[in-house]
Amino acid sequence: MRALPDPAASRAVLIGVSRYTGLEPLPAVANNLPALAAALTGNVSWGLPADHCTVVGEPATQRDMLDPVKDAADRTSDTLLVYFAGHGLLDSTGQLFFGLPDSRPGWGYTGVRYQELREILTHSPAARHVVILDCCMSGRALGLMGSDDGLADQAEIDGSYLLAAAPENGRALSPPGETHTAFTGELLQILHQGIPGQPRELDLDVVYRQLRRELAAKGRPLPQKRDRNTAGRLILARNQASLVTSGTARLDTAALAWPDPNNCHTPHAFLDALAEVRATCGLSIQAVSQQADPPLAAGTISALLNRTTLPRTWKTTGSYLEACGLPPDRHEAWKAAWQRLRVLEQSQPAPQTADQPHPHRWRARLTDRSRRRR
Repeated sequence: MRALPDPAASRAVLIGVSRYTGLEPLPAVANNLPALAAALTGNVSWGLPADHCTVVGEPATQRDMLDPVKDAADRTSDTLLVYFAGHGLLDSTGQLFFGLPDSRPGWGYTGVRYQELREILTHSPAARHVVILDCCMSGRALGLMGSDDGLADQAEIDGSYLLAAAPENGRALSPPGETHTAFTGELLQILHQGIPGQPRELDLDVVYRQLRRELAAKGRPLPQKRDRNTAGRLILARNQASLVTSGTARLDTAALAWPDPNNCHTPHAFLDALAEVRATCGLSIQAVSQQADPPLAAGTISALLNRTTLPRTWKTTGSYLEACGLPPDRHEAWKAAWQRLRVLEQSQPAPQTADQPHPHRWRARLTDRSRRRR
């Protein structure tokens, strides 16, 4: 299921270095920080309180960069987002480090090694981490990386979601005449303009796919991503281009990324996919109830989504999928998956559920009732 961070328990630290003494300057980076901070604290994204979004511009030393991250990490219990824009470099051993104003390629001690940031995040009480790296790489650094996804591989953190832009050089990262860097400019476009045909809430995976499409169309370097567990379902933005105009409006569903029932190999996976269908269409349970024909009570839909075993008949499930806007040509695949998994479920021992309590529990209830009558 998709998750929207709790603004009161989440924080963001936005770091940018635009001025360098020995490397190409990146003037657009200075514009990235306030624009991204405004998005994260506004209604297009998480709506963070202003004091939960820390902007660190032009840090001169390691402590200037990392102390605010450590402070935010210690205070976050829900979601921590850390963003860096500037030069991404490699030290003499091939490890990633962030360029400070006086950094030199190959000399890791002149910047901030990613491992130092990683250590802070690893020890944070935050339930989730989002790391966004808008780093440019020099020609020498690219030669040492050995593969296009080296940056993301080095930066991976358990339980986190990483978005990494690793352009080939500073010019590609910060196109002349543009207000923002290439990667962050597209990210801001998505936050403010949304994605037509997608749900009302955009998770990290949807945003990542749109970033790749838009950057590829412009012939710019493609972003990378790494994620663990279900971090990709974390909501990043409220879709400003959503076609839902009211609680009962119908979606144009052709372009939505519906879950594939053929990927459901267990009854539990099928039930999870049913819940994901509603997340994909972006409608509330009440809205789905109102769109169902024949009508479905909201309680019936809630009960369907909270089942531990498959429904015995198809009728309610079929009506639910239709009300969510699932295209008609996909219904047969869902019904076939339900039939296949029903056979599998019936061939296995029935689990103990709330509807089928253990016999000893019934005895306990009868005993309690007898005591109350005395």
